[in-house]
Amino acid sequence: MTEGEKLIPINIEEQMKSAYIDYSMSVIVSRALPDVRDGLKPVHRRVLFGMHELGVKSNTAYKKSARIVGEVLGKYHPHGDSSVYDTMVRMAQDWSMRYMLVDGQGNFGSVDGDSPAAMRYTEARMRKIAEDMLADIEKETVDHKLNFDDTLEEPTVLPTRIPNLLVNGTSGIAVGMATNMPPHNLSEVVDGTIAYIDNPDIEIDTLMDYVKAPDFPTGGIIYGYDGVREAFKTGRGRVVIRGKAHFEEVNGRECIIVTEIPYQVNKAEMIKKTADLINEKKLEGISDVRDETGKGGMRIVYELKRDAVPNVVLNNLFKHTALQSSFSVNNIALVNGRPLQLNLKELIFHFVEHRHEVVVRRTQYELRKAEERAHILEGLIIASDNIDEVIQIIRSSNDGEQARTRLMERFNLSEIQSRAIVEMRLRQLTGLEQDKLRAEYQEVLAFIEDCKDILANKDRRMQIIKDELLEIKNKYGDERRSVIEYAGGDISIEDIIPNEQVVITISHAGYIKRTSVNEYKTQARGGVGQKASTTRDKDFLEHLFVGTNHQYMLFFTEKGKCFWLRVYEIPEGSRTAKGRAIQNLINIEQDDNVKAFICTQDLKDQEYINSHYVMMATKRGIVKKTLLEQYSRPRQNGINAITIREDDELLEARLTTGNSQVMLAVKSGKAIRFEEEKVRAIGRSGSGVRGITLESDNDEVIGMVAIENPKEETVLVVSENGYGKRTFIDDPETGDAIYRITNRGGKGVKTISITEKTGNLVAIKSVMEGEDLMIINKSGVAIRMSVDELRTMGRATQGVRLINIKGNDSIAAVAKVMREEENDEDQNDVDINESFDENGIEIDN
Repeated sequence: MTEGEKLIPINIEEQMKSAYIDYSMSVIVSRALPDVRDGLKPVHRRVLFGMHELGVKSNTAYKKSARIVGEVLGKYHPHGDSSVYDTMVRMAQDWSMRYMLVDGQGNFGSVDGDSPAAMRYTEARMRKIAEDMLADIEKETVDHKLNFDDTLEEPTVLPTRIPNLLVNGTSGIAVGMATNMPPHNLSEVVDGTIAYIDNPDIEIDTLMDYVKAPDFPTGGIIYGYDGVREAFKTGRGRVVIRGKAHFEEVNGRECIIVTEIPYQVNKAEMIKKTADLINEKKLEGISDVRDETGKGGMRIVYELKRDAVPNVVLNNLFKHTALQSSFSVNNIALVNGRPLQLNLKELIFHFVEHRHEVVVRRTQYELRKAEERAHILEGLIIASDNIDEVIQIIRSSNDGEQARTRLMERFNLSEIQSRAIVEMRLRQLTGLEQDKLRAEYQEVLAFIEDCKDILANKDRRMQIIKDELLEIKNKYGDERRSVIEYAGGDISIEDIIPNEQVVITISHAGYIKRTSVNEYKTQARGGVGQKASTTRDKDFLEHLFVGTNHQYMLFFTEKGKCFWLRVYEIPEGSRTAKGRAIQNLINIEQDDNVKAFICTQDLKDQEYINSHYVMMATKRGIVKKTLLEQYSRPRQNGINAITIREDDELLEARLTTGNSQVMLAVKSGKAIRFEEEKVRAIGRSGSGVRGITLESDNDEVIGMVAIENPKEETVLVVSENGYGKRTFIDDPETGDAIYRITNRGGKGVKTISITEKTGNLVAIKSVMEGEDLMIINKSGVAIRMSVDELRTMGRATQGVRLINIKGNDSIAAVAKVMREEENDEDQNDVDINESFDENGIEIDN
C-alpha cells in the first residue's frame, strides 16, 4: 500500500444493493421508460433535438444518417452509434410508427425483418409532425439540463403539441418493470382530449366513445373489445389482433388472401412457420403459400386444396400462426420521474397538464419579450420626438459611451433605451419610419394586454390548447386503420359456418363427404333414382347419415373404437363427388371401418352428458349401454368404446335417454323388442350383454332402432332386393303390441317374410308420417321418397317394391329425413328440418 492511501472496509452486500438500485433507477428513468408528457424515451428525444439543432427540418435537404448520428452521439447520447441509428430508423418505418417522426431516404428495412442499410448510405430529415413536437422549444417552455460532459444543454422534455404517448405508443423493458403501450388514432385522441378539457369529470366509458381502441400502423382487426376496455380502464389488458383476410378464386383454386397482418409480426417469419406447420401436417387444407407483396400493397396467398373448407382453414391459421396475435397493454410511464401505471383518462390528464404548463411558460416568455420591446420602442419614440436635440447630443459626444450617458440624463432613459437610440439607423428618421414605430408600439401594447389576459384566465389557456389540438388534427388526422370487431372475442367458428342440415355419406372403401340435403329430390315410389355419388370401381356407398354442421360427431368403428369430429370439419362435396378418405380426417387403423355414427349437442354440458347414453349393438347380438359422459373428452387417437369379442364386430350405436325401447333385427327376418332399462350402464371397457339369440351361425344382426313413442312410430324394414314395408310397433287403435316386449336375449318374432324374391333383410328404421326416406344401392344410385306413400302392413308380410334393382345390384343403406314443406309440386323439391329432437337424440338415422 503506497503512502497516503488507506483501506476502507465495506459490506459487499450493502455495496451491491446500493449499486444495483442506482443502476435500476438509471435504467428506469434515463433509458427504458417514456415520459408521460411527450411520450419519448431519452434517446428518441435526443435524436429529435439533435436534428432540430442541426437544422434538418422537413423543408430542408436530407442529411446523411451518419452525420445526424454523430451529432446526437457526440453531444447528447454517448451510448454507441447503433442505439441512436436504430432509434432513428424505427421512427422512419411506417409499419413501426403510427405517425412517423423521421423522413428517411434509402433502405430503412422492411416488414419482413430485413435490416436497414448502414448509416453511411441512408439519409434522413425531420417530418413536419416532429417539428410540432419541438414547436416553441426556444421560448423557455421546458426545462433544460446539462449534457453528459456539462458543455451543452438538452431539454428534459419536449413541448409537444402532439399527444405522442397515446398516438405512437412505446415499448421498453426496464429493471423489474416494463412498458408496452399501443398506438392510437390521432383524430380520436384529439377528440377525446378536447372532450376531457370540456369536462374534466368525464368517465372513461364516455372517453371511449371518442378514443375507441388502439389503431395499429399495420391495420388488421381488433378481435374482441374486452381487452381494450380493460386496458383503457386499468392500464393493463390483452388486445387480440387478427390479420385482414378474404377469399378469392385464383386460377380456379379457392385461396385465402391476407392483406394486413398483426402489429409487430414479421411477415417472412410468419410465412416460414406456416409452411413448416403444413409440412408437419399440423395445418390441413393448404397446398401452397406465396408472398405476392408488391407496390400494390401486402398480399399473402394461401392456396387451398380442393376439398378444404376455407373458413375452417382460416380459423386454423388464426389458431396456429401469428396471423392472430395479442398485444399485452401495460401503460407504465414516468410521472414526475416516477414510474406509474396509467389508464386512458390519466394519460390524457397528464398531457393536458403538460400543454397547460407549456402555454403558460410560452405566454410568460412572450410577455417578457414584448415588454422588453415596448420599453425600447418607448425610448425610440422619445428620440424621434426630440430628434434634433438627440442628434446634437450624439454629434457633440466624444464616443458612444458618453452619448448614451448624456441621453439617459437628458431624457430620463434606461441604459437599454439609450443604447437602442445610439444604434438607430438614419433611415428611421424619416416620417414613414416614425409612423411605423408608433404603430408597432400600439401592437406590442395590445399583445402585452392579451398575454396578461391569457395568464389571468384559465379558460382562455384551455381554449388555446383546444385550438392548437384541432389544428394538429386538421394537419395530420387520418382514418382509422385497425377495424374493431366488438363481439370478436365471443365469436367462435360456429358463428362463421351456417348451421345447415347436410347429408353425410361414407363409401365401403372409406370415402366421406357432406352434401347439402337440398341437392336431393323427392321422387315417386318405384323410380330409378338419381346418381348420388361417383365411386371407384368395386366401391359403393355403405353409410348415409343426416346431421347439422354444428353438431359433434362420434364415429364408432367395427373394432369398437370411438373418434370425434365436428360435422363442418368433413369436406364438402357435390352429390356426384367422390369424397375424401376418412383416414385423412381421423386416425383410424387401416384394417378398421366406421360402422356407426352419432350426432350430439355440446359435450361440455354436464347435465346433458350425464343424462344420455350410448347404446351399441354388435353383429353377433351383443348390446352395451354406456353413459355419454364417458365419451365427452375427445382424443386425437380415439378411445376404446367397447371390447369386441372374437368373430364379432360393432354394428350400430345410438344416443338414448335411458327410457327408450330397443329393437334389434336380424337378416333372417326376425326382430326383438325390449326395454332399454333392462340393460344396465357399464364402463367403456366392458363388452356388453346378449341382446338377441341368433338361430344359426350364418345369421347376424342388421340393425338396431331406439323407440321413444311406440304408439306413433312405425318400423320400416327393407330387404336387399328393394322390397320394404311399414308396420306399427303398437296398434294405434287398441294399443296392443304388434311387436311384443320381451326380455333381452330372446330369439325375436318375424318382422318380414323372407323369400328368394325379397332377399335377406338389410335395414330396419323407425319412421313416422311426414318423413322422407333415402334409399341408396351399391352402384351409387339414390332415391328419395315420402314415408306417407308407404301404407302400413302386417308384421309377417313381404312388403312392396321400394326401388327397382337392376342386374346383380342390391340395397346398401337406408336413412330417413324429415320434410319441412313442399316448395314446388311439379319437382317435389323439399327442405328438411331437424332430424334430432331437443335433447340431441337422433329421431332416426
